Amino acid sequence: MTRVYPNATFTGISERPPPIPESDTTEEAVLTVWKKSLLFNCNGFTVFDSKGNLVFRVDNYMDGHKGQILLMDATGNPLFTIRRKKMSLGDCWLVYEGETSVNPRLCVRKSMNILNKNCLANVISGDNTATNRNNNVVYEIKGSYSQRSCSVYDGNRRLSAEIKKKEGVKGVAYGTDIFRLVVQPGHIRTDFAMALVILLDQMFGSSR
Repeated sequence: MTRVYPNATFTGISERPPPIPESDTTEEAVLTVWKKSLLFNCNGFTVFDSKGNLVFRVDNYMDGHKGQILLMDATGNPLFTIRRKKMSLGDCWLVYEGETSVNPRLCVRKSMNILNKNCLANVISGDNTATNRNNNVVYEIKGSYSQRSCSVYDGNRRLSAEIKKKEGVKGVAYGTDIFRLVVQPGHIRTDFAMALVILLDQMFGSSR
């Protein structure tokens, strides 16, 4: 098949990975997301930048710790711990910095609005369980994850990130396990955007 990971191997990772694109850059970050772990016989995600360098990874999620997922950088340093919120109505997850379990940065809730079927999930700052009517939604995700066609909008209705199908190379078509994550500068951090991809997969993908 067409090579997905041009600058990474299964046997080793560079000790000094390339910097993760930040939200204050002037150009959009285009990442390739591969729904596959670098570790043998594990589930997860592997994410590369536009130059083919490894930037994010998720290994063996949902196997050893049910309801918990760890997003790491290229060298395995923890960026976010994602945990399913207990005793909540609907599908709701909390996103914590590093490996902590206090003061969540984001709360992501699957949309239950039957009048707005295009809305997949709402992202709320912290562990605020307020509804849209209280204007606490910082991001709204719309589209279809199964078709790898999603858009993330911020509170000002600006397009912040997109999930898109990855074009085939030389006639080789990619399946839904390989797709693009396009992050707009100044609107959302790339690690936050990748955390949202993981949660969409939990809510609407084969992991649900």
